[in-house]
Amino acid sequence: MYLSRFLSIHALWVTVSSVMQPYPLVWGHYDVCKTQIYTEEGKVWDYMACQPESTDMTKYLKVKLDPPDITCGDPPETFCAMGNPYMCNNECDASTPELAHPPELMFDFEGRHPSTFWQSATWKEYPKPLQVNITLSWSKTIELTDNIVITFESGRPDQMILEKSLDYGRTWQPYQYYATDCLDAFHMDPKSVKDLSQHTVLEIICTEEYSTGYMTNSKIIHFEIKDRFAFFAGPWLRNMASLYGQLDTTKKLRDFFTVTDLRIRLLRPAVGEIFVDELHLARYFYAISDIKVHGRCKCNLHATVCVYDNSKLTCECEHNTTGPDCGKCKKNYQGRPWSPGSYLPIPKGTANTCIPSISSIGTNVCDNELLHCQNGGTCHNNVRCLCPAAYTGILCEKLRCEEAGSCGSDSGQGAPPRGCHALLLPLAALLGTAGPLVI
Repeated sequence: MYLSRFLSIHALWVTVSSVMQPYPLVWGHYDVCKTQIYTEEGKVWDYMACQPESTDMTKYLKVKLDPPDITCGDPPETFCAMGNPYMCNNECDASTPELAHPPELMFDFEGRHPSTFWQSATWKEYPKPLQVNITLSWSKTIELTDNIVITFESGRPDQMILEKSLDYGRTWQPYQYYATDCLDAFHMDPKSVKDLSQHTVLEIICTEEYSTGYMTNSKIIHFEIKDRFAFFAGPWLRNMASLYGQLDTTKKLRDFFTVTDLRIRLLRPAVGEIFVDELHLARYFYAISDIKVHGRCKCNLHATVCVYDNSKLTCECEHNTTGPDCGKCKKNYQGRPWSPGSYLPIPKGTANTCIPSISSIGTNVCDNELLHCQNGGTCHNNVRCLCPAAYTGILCEKLRCEEAGSCGSDSGQGAPPRGCHALLLPLAALLGTAGPLVI
């Protein structure tokens, strides 16, 4: 009896655990760029694709509002309470910290009481549209890994567009449209992400799901990243191999989740009725308490670390790559065209390491990573190998007795080891030997 009860409890725990953890605990795969392994030739580096961990990217952004004077409080003004649109004795005053609502309050620590939030001026100039652009810029390419979540302290807007840029704000493309009436606002049929599929995942949709007016109890708007991932990785994102494979082979898919900037275009505040109440225009404004953007620096699978220094994000590139996104080969490592790393084959991927240029071999003979001194030699300042007494050559690859023609049985050094010729052939190719190699 006790055994059956234990098994029942265990089964229940497994079920509860699976429900409580719908997404993988470890999201950051490919978290190592290289590791040392042992081969017949000694200890060498094994390279693999790698990427930084996903993190809260709002810590690194710059925010810009347009028009720049749209924030309430200068001059001070009154507005109506959120819960009671006819209680209009609340005050916004930029000169008083307790009454000010500046843009940085969209990104501060949540959980305070009372809550902190940015707030726009009220719609006192109706019927002129009350419209605001909120631009989030990183000055760096980032890859989104979780839903974008916007929490409104006011009613959610009747009309809104979320836009993205891939070129630092020079051009913009819509990410998603939001409206109480998609057909009327944007001439689009309403849809939700659930209406999409693997084949239509890149479709730009208009949704009415998050625009239900002023009196709604819910304040949140989503742009669903994980629901789109789920078309490839399954409903609980357990088949990450499938998702990574798709991201690796479908550039448009990967670019869809890549941004340098985001722009929130607030086009019409929450009205709640068919007509605007012109006697109580202080009811209408925008207020946002929180914006969440999770992602990682785009490093083209050539780095695991992205540093924030002097208000700028930069990848700490591996694999002999360089640049803010590790988007090119380092000087003297241009022996083949630069290529991003690859998620495939799973789970290590392919590093696509930049290799030394032929012209640089004379000044960079060894580096303890790609060009190793052989037979116990040590690399000295990347200029030459310090060889044991019995060996010579650029990489200590030849027996010294070979040059003297005395590698007989009497020399005590023996013949060259098997495989020596095979090792020399690629070396000759790397050094750009003009004539035939004589072994």
